[in-house]
Amino acid sequence: MTTELVKDTQAMLSGMTPTLMGGEFVFCATSDDDVARLAAPDALAWFREREGISVILSKQRAAELGFNCDTPMRRIVLEVFSSLEGVGLTAAVAFALAAHSIPCNMVAAYHHDHVFVPAAMADLALEVLLKLQETSSNRVSSLIRTPLE
Repeated sequence: MTTELVKDTQAMLSGMTPTLMGGEFVFCATSDDDVARLAAPDALAWFREREGISVILSKQRAAELGFNCDTPMRRIVLEVFSSLEGVGLTAAVAFALAAHSIPCNMVAAYHHDHVFVPAAMADLALEVLLKLQETSSNRVSSLIRTPLE
């Protein structure tokens, strides 16, 4: 399957189609290899850092493994197939959310970018990102309709 990867900032923003996914997630960290092995099969994401292993788990699985679940997050998937060489998508999304005092944790995977926001702010975050997409689409449309001088 070949998918056209998008690099242009405006094209990424206007095509991002943010989608709020079900469930709540928790960012967890451990330096215990046994706990990391137990978490790995259920982890949405896993990353080794100098200080230990970070995993993103469902809130339920994190609780089962004894992690602190005081900061549940929701995941918004940016459905655009952004290129790993694309510039500006993460910055624009983080800036738009910050302007509304919404913290976010960005995770870039191969096909899509994933925005994790506090569960209580997920609906507002989705609204902000949809508005960002609409504004970007209008900007791209006006460039297409307006002749360059």
